[in-house]
Amino acid sequence: MNASLPADLLINGADEVRIRQNLALVALGKRPADRAVRVGRLLDVHGRNWHDDQEVVMAGRRIAWVGAAGAYRGEVRERIDRRELSAVPGFGEVHKHIESSHLTPEYEAALVLPHGNTWTCEASHEFSNVNGPRNLEFWTMARLAGSPMKIFPLPGSAVPPTAYEWGGGHFGYDEQQEFLRQQLMVAGLDEVMDWPAVWNPENPSYERLWGMIRATFEQRGVVEGHAAGMRAIDDINAFAAAGMASDHEAWTVAEVQDKLRRGLFMEIRPHSLPDIIKGLLEAGQQDWSQFALCTDDRSCSDTMKQGATDYNVRLAIESGLAPEIAIQLVTINPARHMRLTPWVGSIAPGRFADLVLLDNVQTLSIAEVWADGEQVSEGKQFIKPVPSVDWPDWATQTVNIGRELTAADFAIVAEPGRSTMQAAILRPFHWADEFITMELPVRDGLVQRDPERNVTKFAIVDRFSGEGKTSKMFWLGTGPKTPDVALACSMGHDKHNIWVVGSSDAAMAMAVNALRQTQGGWALVRDNAVVATVRYEVGGLMTCRPPEELDAEMQELYRHGETVEWMFEPTFSPRWWPGFPERLAFATLTCAPWRWVLVAPSPLAPEGFVNVATGQTHPIVW
Repeated sequence: MNASLPADLLINGADEVRIRQNLALVALGKRPADRAVRVGRLLDVHGRNWHDDQEVVMAGRRIAWVGAAGAYRGEVRERIDRRELSAVPGFGEVHKHIESSHLTPEYEAALVLPHGNTWTCEASHEFSNVNGPRNLEFWTMARLAGSPMKIFPLPGSAVPPTAYEWGGGHFGYDEQQEFLRQQLMVAGLDEVMDWPAVWNPENPSYERLWGMIRATFEQRGVVEGHAAGMRAIDDINAFAAAGMASDHEAWTVAEVQDKLRRGLFMEIRPHSLPDIIKGLLEAGQQDWSQFALCTDDRSCSDTMKQGATDYNVRLAIESGLAPEIAIQLVTINPARHMRLTPWVGSIAPGRFADLVLLDNVQTLSIAEVWADGEQVSEGKQFIKPVPSVDWPDWATQTVNIGRELTAADFAIVAEPGRSTMQAAILRPFHWADEFITMELPVRDGLVQRDPERNVTKFAIVDRFSGEGKTSKMFWLGTGPKTPDVALACSMGHDKHNIWVVGSSDAAMAMAVNALRQTQGGWALVRDNAVVATVRYEVGGLMTCRPPEELDAEMQELYRHGETVEWMFEPTFSPRWWPGFPERLAFATLTCAPWRWVLVAPSPLAPEGFVNVATGQTHPIVW
């Protein structure tokens, strides 16, 4: 790249002008181009048309000129011939939590770029809840180190997720305004999840959330939505009227149609994609401009097995969508929605030179991926070095528990003289208005689990204050039936305190203490020993290692998990299944449609048991 030009890693107004002044002269042939890639066919996603024998002329990391091969009249330093391949734009993620891959951004890029994913709108309330003040700095570090993937961070509205939670971040009007002013890569406001706090002026988060929405409007950003469980037409109308621009939580065709009609941009996730695409096609859907495909959460192990954005596109094609439309749903559509079309979403002048070169369009077989004007993959292999990022202490020392926990931290004390106690019971993905009650036995002054009725103990440990404050209660169909077993994890959407489930209090303490040592991840305890750990040393959410190393640790955890008998109770969720309860990381959500939840002890919920829709609290035993 011309040394006199900006590095062009992060977008800012002054550099953008200089870059585009140069691009205009390159397009006119008045300055030399760096390279030209000739392809057999090129998809214009603006009009959904294929053009034969095309050339893409690049200057630095950007495209300067696109047209018929041989028509460019300027000087080109390097010419690349790929006439056997078809070019489509680099794929984009309209809504994704990179943290859920459990890889730091530079390793996530190396994993997903060979799958065509060259840019991502990062839904960053995960790391924001761990270290909110450093959130934007975190998401730009890999790019500044040279990573070819573009990350467009959206500060999280769910920081904290509800007024009943606290920890590593707190975002309101001032923080959102600062983020948007600081960096043009910030595209808007991450998914607004706490719907009761948006519509209800009495909710303690009302002013904070509306402050963030106001700041986003003032800076012309996009207010992303999260309307889980929202089916009533009045609610959908109110959600759209409040300014939310999208939803990625629709599960049925009727729900999609109802939300689409009220102006919401629909981001379809893989678990519901086949039914939605097939149903919409059967209903005669013609215009797909208000749709995108959305990964949301996917672990690195699953990405290694399934793919990344390319998996979503193939699933859409298999469900009946034309390949060209499916490609629009991960290129121009999300770029338009997120107001990023000057930089990504199409193979057009001014955009980053990101190309996905296919040897079979119908099967979306990827031969090469280009990003920032250079080839970055061949087949499924990333061929560039992974940039070295020295993650600082504020990113790697985030499990702040200043003492060893003991069994006493997880004990639930009975009233004196009682042989039984009534207990409030939750079960995973508990979307009922009321909690379950059961009578549980008392032994040695402590309320006991009841494995014969599938009742075990679940706890959340505050990992931010240094005090290790613990809330605990009994859950149904959740944890190990095998004695002296506990499973703990520092990833607990969306606050990311440590959650732990176990068949003994001592095992629960041991599992949490193991995470103090590793600075986050997973820990499985059995028979008074830690038998498996997975290390997420960055933010307690990610690891700075190749995906193969992380996957090997996960497979070892699964192997030990298979030796444990796990409780199970079906609930409303089609994604809660028997066996190793990995999905418990999502059972700690506090957004709609959750009502009664367990959070770390807080001033508004001293025992941690609270109805986040109403603010009501209740004893865990009585």
